Amino acid sequence: MSLSRRHQRALAATGAAPLPEPVFGAMVALHTAILVGAVVEVLALHRPFVAAVGVPALALFALANLLRFWVIATLGVHWNVRVVRSMPLGVVTTGPYRFVRHPNYLAVFVELLALPLVHGAILTAVAGAALHALVLRRRVALEESVLMTDDAYRRAFVGKPRFVPWPMP
Repeated sequence: MSLSRRHQRALAATGAAPLPEPVFGAMVALHTAILVGAVVEVLALHRPFVAAVGVPALALFALANLLRFWVIATLGVHWNVRVVRSMPLGVVTTGPYRFVRHPNYLAVFVELLALPLVHGAILTAVAGAALHALVLRRRVALEESVLMTDDAYRRAFVGKPRFVPWPMP
């Protein structure tokens, strides 16, 4: 969060301010609820660690974090947790953005699906993923309504998939 705030201050210095986001509070609350819900489910329902589920889930969680770090390194000052019109500073088309439009959302979705599964919080993982898909749908729609107004962004990304880099033409 501190890196996000630092980037927001740097972007604000160039005149790029965060846009109003009605869904941001719901997104933060949901992320928190998934983390808390996983702990509560494991403790309340005495979920055992099942290596056949937990180990692959932990691997997915680690891969999602690697993807997020790649996104942050690629975006530089553009990366933050809010929607900011930063395209006048340039459109990023390198790193994971060569393949998809929204790799950060893919990383966060996989993280929040996999983390509860590490210790068997299946109910939290399923309910959290379903609710997260609804929240992300609104968030991505807002972000793309801003991004697609920029000619350079539109030219670079209009044909790219949102989250999964296949099928590729």
